[in-house]
Amino acid sequence: MSIIQNIRDKAAWIIIAAIALALIAFVVQDGFRSKSLFSGSDNSVGVINGNKVDAIEFQQRINAAEEQYRAAGYPLNDMMRQNIRESLWNEYVENSIMTDHYDELGIGVSDKELSDILYGQNPPQDLRQQFTDPKTGQYDANAAYQQIQALRKQKTSPMYASFFNQYLPALVKSRQKEKYISLISNSTYVPRWMVERVNSDASQQASISYVSIPYISISDSSIKVSDAEINDYVGKHKDEFKQERSRSIEYVTFDAAPSKADTTQVVQQLLAVKDEFANTNDPESFLTRNASETPYYNGYIAKSKIQVPNADSILALSDGQVFGPYIDNSNFVMAKMIGKRSIPDSVKVRHILVKTSPSAQGLPGLADSIAKPRIDSIAAVIQRGANFDSMVVKYSDDEGSSQNMGVYEFSSLQFSTISKEFAETAFYGKVGDKKVVYVSNSKYSGYHYIEVLNQRNFEPAFQVAYLSKPILASDETMNAAMGLASQMAAEARTRSQFDEIAKKKNINKFTAAEIKPLESNISGLGSSRELVKWIFDAKVGDVSERPFLVGDKYVVPALIAAYEEGIVPAELARSTVEPIVRNEKKASQITGKISKGATLEAIGQTFNQPVAASDSILFSSPFVPNVGQEHKIVGASFAKNNLNKVSEPIAGNSGVFVIRTNKVGAVANPSFDAVQQQASMQEFQQRTFSDPRVILDILKKDVKIKDNRYKFF
Repeated sequence: MSIIQNIRDKAAWIIIAAIALALIAFVVQDGFRSKSLFSGSDNSVGVINGNKVDAIEFQQRINAAEEQYRAAGYPLNDMMRQNIRESLWNEYVENSIMTDHYDELGIGVSDKELSDILYGQNPPQDLRQQFTDPKTGQYDANAAYQQIQALRKQKTSPMYASFFNQYLPALVKSRQKEKYISLISNSTYVPRWMVERVNSDASQQASISYVSIPYISISDSSIKVSDAEINDYVGKHKDEFKQERSRSIEYVTFDAAPSKADTTQVVQQLLAVKDEFANTNDPESFLTRNASETPYYNGYIAKSKIQVPNADSILALSDGQVFGPYIDNSNFVMAKMIGKRSIPDSVKVRHILVKTSPSAQGLPGLADSIAKPRIDSIAAVIQRGANFDSMVVKYSDDEGSSQNMGVYEFSSLQFSTISKEFAETAFYGKVGDKKVVYVSNSKYSGYHYIEVLNQRNFEPAFQVAYLSKPILASDETMNAAMGLASQMAAEARTRSQFDEIAKKKNINKFTAAEIKPLESNISGLGSSRELVKWIFDAKVGDVSERPFLVGDKYVVPALIAAYEEGIVPAELARSTVEPIVRNEKKASQITGKISKGATLEAIGQTFNQPVAASDSILFSSPFVPNVGQEHKIVGASFAKNNLNKVSEPIAGNSGVFVIRTNKVGAVANPSFDAVQQQASMQEFQQRTFSDPRVILDILKKDVKIKDNRYKFF
């Protein structure tokens, strides 16, 4: 004990120093978030045009976007998250590239111009909707100004941040983009001489005689193509063989799908609560309490729209009866009939909305004490004969109302996508009903005055509660599969050991090729960002030290190939390039057998091929009648050197050709109008360069973009 105590006494200062150093490292690392104190790693998700994209800021914006999607009721699955990240990254790319061009050209938006956007004759549609004067039906710029100025004083509020840090900058960027695109599209010009030259070329027609020696006359097996020849071809056509960064793996799987015992257990769980399900008067709470995979839908579905297994048996139930358990995809389900009624297949309604929810810019909505009397007044005026359309234009806060006069049509399939109070009025009411309802959701919270205009195609509808339980693997099943996979990962530390163990244990190996850094779905396997991240951290020949759970399988991967951004290597290019190079070598053999100065007839006899003719080759078309697409032959047909002379051998797509041009003429085009054609070509160019995507794709070619997102997500 004395020895231990002596060590403790003498080492105390070391321990204290270590703790202090750890605390300092923690604080400094947090303070300098862009650099890791010890590793020095760059904490950016990418570099665009020399501008770093901070990982923490990027993640914060992702979180904000995901929260908006949740508030709007969208499901947040892996694909949705991937789309959010991709959309946000594209926004960073566009901002980084375009900002430099705006600065270079002096394209800005002055305070006066921004004021005109907000308070001028053509304000943003959302502002126009919120600040339309009920009496005049006109945009009240002064009311908008007062509201925005009041918000300017609330610097600590979320609405201030939303409006001044997001909405206004977005308006500025939008206006800058409009100016830039207008500058580009209006700078295009098609000269008259070009129009006339295009028409002249398009009218040219040639008549030729030719001999074609097809490549298939030489056996493929007699022509060998080496990797060096593949690489040489690729090197001469680099633009056609660019590749992204990718990886290829081999992997083995260990099934962790539910066993027969697991399936039986789920059935027994459902049967144990079947009587309680049948007797409950609160099916929604019952499904929630029993963790049903299928939530309770408090509405009726038309018979023709019910697509579930055993539908006939379920729809034949009396109210309160339960059917099942039965299998539906990967769940066991019991169905209880709640009620029946008749509903229309489609409805047509019109409405006026007085919003109580905040606007898209973060400006507050109307107080309930103002909104409710307003909608009641609107309803009263309409019932006394006021024109519904004019009231929509003057008072409705629905942004689409100005285009459709508040009229909407819905099918019964959309019932669940509409606010409950709105949907029940439209589908459960009668034609001619007029009703004020309050709707509470993120976008259209407020009072709706609804008129039912039409209902069509009534049919029986059913309200059914579904208690569903997933068929999941038990811990025993999962542990057994994981144990086998872990054993494989532990024993196979090299690629050769991986292959040897798989062969010895008769385990099938699978291949997944050309996996990209930002992909989550692996072809033939499923979605796993965790596995993709391992793939790009590993080296060729590495075998994962642990298995990955993908779907219902444990996966042990081995990295077999790594390809960096650049030119496609021979092994990947061979399938595309080998036939081309082989035909080039065949063309060389065929050309070597053609005597210089020989006639077409002599060449035809040498290769046992006929002399053919074509009298309708058009300069504007790449096709040779009865031959196919042959650009080189078409071009050679109009060459002056080949007029009434035998050409040099031409290596085409399908074989080697020798041609003689017999005649070149022009086909009259009486409908040609140079002025109209010039205007059409000019309009096409302007329309092309009015597309922001086209412009951005062009500008991106001169910008270096380093994408490190795969390291973080």
